[in-house]
Amino acid sequence: MNNLYQIYLISDATGETLDRIFIAIKAQFKNIDYKIHTYSFTRTDNQILKILETAEKTKNSIILYSIVDSNLAKYLAKTSNEKKIPCFGVLGDLILSFSKLLNQKASHQPSGQYALNEEYYDRIEAIQFTMNHDDGNLLKEIQKSDIILLGVSRTSKTPTAIFLANKGFKTSNIPLVNDNSIPEILKKKPKLACVVGLNTEPERLVEIRKNRMNSLKENTNKLYTDLDQVRKEVEAAKKTFKKYKWPSIDVTRKSVEETAASIIKIYEIYKENA
Repeated sequence: MNNLYQIYLISDATGETLDRIFIAIKAQFKNIDYKIHTYSFTRTDNQILKILETAEKTKNSIILYSIVDSNLAKYLAKTSNEKKIPCFGVLGDLILSFSKLLNQKASHQPSGQYALNEEYYDRIEAIQFTMNHDDGNLLKEIQKSDIILLGVSRTSKTPTAIFLANKGFKTSNIPLVNDNSIPEILKKKPKLACVVGLNTEPERLVEIRKNRMNSLKENTNKLYTDLDQVRKEVEAAKKTFKKYKWPSIDVTRKSVEETAASIIKIYEIYKENA
C-alpha cells in the first residue's frame, strides 16, 4: 500500500511557478499518492511558522518552496530542518548561480516576473490581439500577426494561439476548409507572417469531433465526423501547406505546450530568414 504524501507548496507570490514545477516532478513517478496544500503570498516568519506547525502534525510531509527573500527562505529551511520535515527550495541556488554569473545582485523582489513593464504590456496586447483574431476573425488585419495558425476544425488552433499570446506572440488562427479559406494577401505573400499548419491523424480527429458534438448535444453534418471525409480534409490540408511551403505540425500526440514550443522554434527560424 502506497503512503499518502502531504505536499506543501509555499510561495511568496501566486505559486504558479511552483505548481508547474511540482507537476513536472510528479510526472516522473508513476506510483505516488499525494495531497496538495498550497500557500501563496507567504512573506512573513509568522506565516511560515504556522504552516510548519500544520505540516508537523501530518505524516509524510514534504515542503517545496519558491521564496526570493533570502532571509525568509533561510528561516523556512532552518525551521523545517529543526522539525525534521524534508524541505526543498526551487529558486535559491539558481538565483545565486545567476547572480555570480551575471556579477550583480538579485533584487529578491516577490512577484518580480509580474512587474508592469513594457514586456508585460506587450503580452497583454498580444492576448487582446489573439482573442480578436480567433477563428478567422478580422482577416483584413492578418498582416499584423506574428504567427498565423491554419488547420481543419478541432486541431487545437485556439488553445495553441492563446498559449502563444501569453508568451507575447500576436497570433491569428484560421479554420482551413479549402483554398478559399486562405486570405488573398496570404496567397500572394505566403511569407507575410510566420504561418504554421496544424494537422492530426484522421481517426483521432473523428474521436475529438464526436466528443465535442456530444458535449454540446448538437446534431451536425454527418460528414463532419465521417472518417473517409475527415481523411480527405486532412490530406487536403497537408497539400495546402505543401503548396505554399508552410511548415506543419502533427498535434495528434502533442500537448498544447509542446505544440507551442515547436511553433516558437519555427518562428525563430522565420525571423532569422526574414
